Amino acid sequence: MAQQMYILSLAVDGEEDENTGAYSVVDDLGNETIFLFEEDEDAERYSSQLEELDHPKLKVIEVDGDLVKKVCEFHDYNYVVISSDDIITPPKFYDHV
Repeated sequence: MAQQMYILSLAVDGEEDENTGAYSVVDDLGNETIFLFEEDEDAERYSSQLEELDHPKLKVIEVDGDLVKKVCEFHDYNYVVISSDDIITPPKFYDHV
């Protein structure tokens, strides 16, 4: 059975845009990490925190977590699973161009 998870993606006119890809955090070395949230409420909360920092609106999208993990591993992308026990806050500086 597929493990349902949630990612964030840029929203265009309130709808997700298939061409924007998943939201990721970039570290000081330029490495991107995709967040996979186990709970949609946590993804919504993180998205709201980003909006408070004037980040463009993000849409929470339900995904097959196992599939996304496999795609990330195949393309050598970093990802992290955010559980309901994790506490994360958005970076203060970001490039969303």
